[in-house]
Amino acid sequence: MIAIALSAVAPGFALLSYFYLRHELEAEPLGYVIRSFVAGAVLVFPIMFIQYAFEEEGVLTSPFWKAFVATALLEEFFKWFMIYYTIYIHKVFDDYYDGILYAVACSLGFATLENFLYLWVYDSLEIAIWRAVLPVSGHALFAVAMGFCLGRAKHSARERLWLFLAVSVATLMHGVFDYILLIEPTNKVPAVLYIVVLWMVALLLVRAANQSNRRQFK
Repeated sequence: MIAIALSAVAPGFALLSYFYLRHELEAEPLGYVIRSFVAGAVLVFPIMFIQYAFEEEGVLTSPFWKAFVATALLEEFFKWFMIYYTIYIHKVFDDYYDGILYAVACSLGFATLENFLYLWVYDSLEIAIWRAVLPVSGHALFAVAMGFCLGRAKHSARERLWLFLAVSVATLMHGVFDYILLIEPTNKVPAVLYIVVLWMVALLLVRAANQSNRRQFK
């Protein structure tokens, strides 16, 4: 059980550490990063309840609607809402990369608790490996796109547009990922390839956010 617990939480903390260290300006206060992580974890239970209600009522159960609405839109909107009201509106959110860091922290809080509950039920190290590669890293990568848009929103005259894009782009990326898993439940290759592409996009967005910081703050 200890091995399962460690394998459940280790990917989330490892990814959060990686994105925390990629911030090229002064380090963000750990208290706010942890708060974002905990805020994301808190979202697991209400979202699970809503998704359970959808399943029981037979609502949004086709692969497309389940992937893009019952899962992606529901989860990404709640994460966006939590980030906006716990971090975005505060002074600590003051540079382009902050959006990525706090969005990743919130998303990994959600993914880590979700992963722990899933592995607690299935109790399998093999499943733990696949979940680290796919859902946990996926949540972090969707958050990079959301956070990049949030960082732009904070410094743009078109704030509302960037805030809308933060939700919609993350939802689209998440929906495609879930749809691939639903239509190819036994073949993990398409999902892995998609994650590789998302990593490439995420690294470009991280670089772009840091470059924007260098131009504006140095």
